Amino acid sequence: MGKLTVESVRGAKPGRHADGDGLYLLVKPTGARSWVLRVVSNGKRRDIGLGAVDLSPKSKKGEDEATSAIPLMLLRSLTLKQAREKASALRKIAHAGLDPIAERDRERRQIPTFAEAVDLAHAEFKKGWAVKHAAAFKASLETHVVPHIGRERVDVIDHAMVRDALASIWTDKPVMARKVRVRINQVLGFAKSKGWRKSDLPDAKEVRKGLAKHGRTGHFAAMPFKDAPAFVQALIGQDGTPGRLALIFTILTAARSGEVRNARWEQVDLDAATWTRPAEIMKMKVGHAIPLTPEAVAVLERAKALGNGKGLIFPGKGGKTSLSDMTLTKALRTAGQAQFTVHGFRSSFRDWAAEIMPTIPPMVAEMALAHSVGTETERAYLRSDLMDLRRTLMTAWAEYVTGKPAANVTPIKAAAA
Repeated sequence: MGKLTVESVRGAKPGRHADGDGLYLLVKPTGARSWVLRVVSNGKRRDIGLGAVDLSPKSKKGEDEATSAIPLMLLRSLTLKQAREKASALRKIAHAGLDPIAERDRERRQIPTFAEAVDLAHAEFKKGWAVKHAAAFKASLETHVVPHIGRERVDVIDHAMVRDALASIWTDKPVMARKVRVRINQVLGFAKSKGWRKSDLPDAKEVRKGLAKHGRTGHFAAMPFKDAPAFVQALIGQDGTPGRLALIFTILTAARSGEVRNARWEQVDLDAATWTRPAEIMKMKVGHAIPLTPEAVAVLERAKALGNGKGLIFPGKGGKTSLSDMTLTKALRTAGQAQFTVHGFRSSFRDWAAEIMPTIPPMVAEMALAHSVGTETERAYLRSDLMDLRRTLMTAWAEYVTGKPAANVTPIKAAAA
């Protein structure tokens, strides 16, 4: 049994106070307290610093939880009980003829800092990610997190550290802040899988408690689907500029603007009325074929006048480069609809499908948008691309926005007042 007690440690005067078996409490004139172990290793007497003195009041349960969360050799601040345990472990190392200081520092050297873990996690994750996503993942963490907690070891990072790292962008860049919070946990989860971290990942609710409340999550501003017919019909009646035709085609196919801007004639089969988009232009990096309605084909016929039916369908200036994203946005603004976004028409389509086409399964609309549907198991058993159902849905959508009554759509009338 040692000579010191919690009370004597707390009230010790400046100097060296022995606990027994080589463990000492050092108290500096400033009042700073630390633990030192004196041992004989390989015939030489050595003083080994164990860490600062932890004087915070704790229950036995609290001590046990703290010890189990962080390896004993990594604790920078130790209670009397923890100091005795660490001293005992290092004495055994010294008696075995090994270097107790090397053992004390071994785990600390092996556990990476957050900055190092970002590099390691990125190197692993990028094997299954698109280049653009992998670059954004690393850049966001290096810009917004590493300057704050980059030097901290991954085993000691808690929700308070994460909260403080996010504070500078939480209100100014809420969308980025949410992405970064998720990415921090991806890095820490990777660290835990490697055995570098034992404690649970910082809880999102705990992180948010110390931060301002965000407003509603922003979405791409979408034109109400009931307003889409008048807008599309007005566009069709105007001159067929590349940007305007690309915008009409984007709406009719419910595609992403990047897929339309990079669309090429060799991807189109007019006889089969399909547009097969290669994986490299798709967000999910999976090829996707969509049915082309007569209205969409009519837009392509107009687009042929812009070139020779080869290469890009909607070429940019000079005919050899794709349109910029702003070109479609400009067409939308010129039409007096600057409050909406091009991407928002996908939401307009989805709302229309839900309200006007309730007999078509929701899965069909999701597949039309090139979204992943169902669980991994469900996708494994769903071998059909539901092309016939998707063609029915897209035909009804094209007829709706161009003003042609769809034979298979029964309008939903408002209830009588």
